[in-house]
Amino acid sequence: MSEGVKRSSSNGFEKPLTTEHQQEKVNEVRRLVGPLPEKLSIYCSDASIERHLRARNWNVKKALKMLKETLKWRVAYKPEEIRWEEIAHEAHTGKIYRSSYVDKHGRTVLVMRPSCQNSKSIKGQIKYLVYCMENAILNLPPDQEQMVWLIDFSGFNLSHISLKVTRETAHVLQDHYPERLGLAILYNPPKFFEPFWMVAKAFLEPKTYNKVKFVYSDEINTMKIVEDLFDMDYLEAAFGGKDSVGFDITKYAERMKEDDKRMPSFWTRASSPSAAPQPDLASATLDSLNLDSNSDASDDDKTEGSMPHGIDSDTVFTDENTSVIDGGKKESESESEDPHRTDVKPDDKAHA
Repeated sequence: MSEGVKRSSSNGFEKPLTTEHQQEKVNEVRRLVGPLPEKLSIYCSDASIERHLRARNWNVKKALKMLKETLKWRVAYKPEEIRWEEIAHEAHTGKIYRSSYVDKHGRTVLVMRPSCQNSKSIKGQIKYLVYCMENAILNLPPDQEQMVWLIDFSGFNLSHISLKVTRETAHVLQDHYPERLGLAILYNPPKFFEPFWMVAKAFLEPKTYNKVKFVYSDEINTMKIVEDLFDMDYLEAAFGGKDSVGFDITKYAERMKEDDKRMPSFWTRASSPSAAPQPDLASATLDSLNLDSNSDASDDDKTEGSMPHGIDSDTVFTDENTSVIDGGKKESESESEDPHRTDVKPDDKAHA
């Protein structure tokens, strides 16, 4: 379990939590949530509860509220049940897709191209984003919980800016996918994007927007971020790499349909061995569950300082020249034969 932090109300500095204290807080959240149906109990693995706690600076009351709101959302929205056929029309232009390569940490990569937006439906756009998030999580290796975003601004203009979509995107990602973003790279954003970014930051928590890095192909110091993070032989040419194979909707559709077949087994107890045993509540309704987000939690954390609830609250790469470890990986054309493929069997850490 990763090192947690606790903010002192007297001096503002963060103090590390012991592993035992972290587990105590995980157990406390689980106790306060109460019995859940199987699919929700699988979501509430120790790793998932820990992500919510990290997103709230290990404040049990705030993490519990966040978790209950996400459980309600998952019951109503059913993100794990979205299938390719439902969102294929949104994916046609390649505006968002999971790349065939991973970064040097083995993290899945979502490529985003705002200029390829092909829909005016905010509902449709968010549904496709959720599908992509669930798919990226499905393909995380057992030792990783986070993903990387590569955002390509080629062809981007003012008509592609939407504060409504930005606001809704920030809400879904920060509130329902805590601790899932490792790094977001904005590649060659135009100058006119900067004022929009200053506005968009208002929708993001500090530990989220500190994960966003601006990279320019003609600036060596920023390109070093990409070079340190990826094997350039496998990275797409659009981001300065050597792979000239572009997005192919036909091949991508085949990949996603195969992933869809794996999704049901991902949400079974067998794939989440550390999910706590729960009573059989298969017939329980949303209203019958103890998911009142306003219910009182432990008083243990009432004096703890609050923390911004970003997508990610792990170590932030605040130095533009920060290097990362070596050892890149890539999926093969035949993903089932590549020992470094991203679609390995996940453990409980991978559950959303």
